[in-house]
Amino acid sequence: MGNKACAIINRKSGRGSDEESFAQTLKLLEDRGVEAILLKKPADMAKAVDEAVAKGFDPIIAAGGDGTICGVTEALRGKGPRLGVLPLGTFNYFARSLGLPEDAEKALDVALNGADSTLSFGEINGKVFLNNASIGAYAAVLEVREDIYKNWGRSRLAAYWSVIVAMATLYRSLKMKITVDGKVHQMRSPVAFVAIRAYQLAEFDLEGVEEIEDGKMALLAARDSGRWMLLWRAMRIFFRGARKGQDYVLLSGKEIDIETSAARRFARDGERERMAGPYRFRLKENAIPIRVPHPEENEA
Repeated sequence: MGNKACAIINRKSGRGSDEESFAQTLKLLEDRGVEAILLKKPADMAKAVDEAVAKGFDPIIAAGGDGTICGVTEALRGKGPRLGVLPLGTFNYFARSLGLPEDAEKALDVALNGADSTLSFGEINGKVFLNNASIGAYAAVLEVREDIYKNWGRSRLAAYWSVIVAMATLYRSLKMKITVDGKVHQMRSPVAFVAIRAYQLAEFDLEGVEEIEDGKMALLAARDSGRWMLLWRAMRIFFRGARKGQDYVLLSGKEIDIETSAARRFARDGERERMAGPYRFRLKENAIPIRVPHPEENEA
């Protein structure tokens, strides 16, 4: 199994956030001889990873949702230890895209004994993202989502409801200059969504899967048609009925730059932040070692 492993745990991630689930996770790690490092706040992520690297832990397991895994990945790049994944989030898109089981015990076994591979990730102005990054309306949705989670708990239903609430109350169209592999596109849209993994697009029956499989990033921009039409189109996405060309525009390439008139909120892997533009999206291939299921496990 190599060097002793540790797990960096986000206490507030999805289904691992209640006391019973959290205790079960700690017990599982203890039983498998994995040292648990608990994050008191997200800002402690880089420090926790640096300390784990200094102590020689390998693999270093990110235990949480996509945002937590993204943070550990960003702190680990260029430092050597392998990344392991213990999915404890609400959606776990990244773990599912790797073929990881959502069962914690089985996922931990992959982190400790799985096949060695390399992970490609995206960057927006140098910040890592694993699934997607976006500017515009999606960041507003995440803000509403956190308020709904506080009142109703974390669930996929609550996450979908947050989209409806946000679109019904928040709307701002952005004037954007989008340059994809040197070709310039001018458009207005409330959101520009850049994906580097096909799993989430395939789940919602959106275009862009083939482009990602060809080694490109897929940019989806919603048609600018007002608040209520955007809400209707969001509902069409949920019910797998969105139409390329009518509901959204698809662009793809290896380098994507987006210019807007002012600093905007952006989101990466479900976490919202603020960053001044222009926004430069880049794909970093085979950038970090990672533990994944053995090929025969995915075939089973």
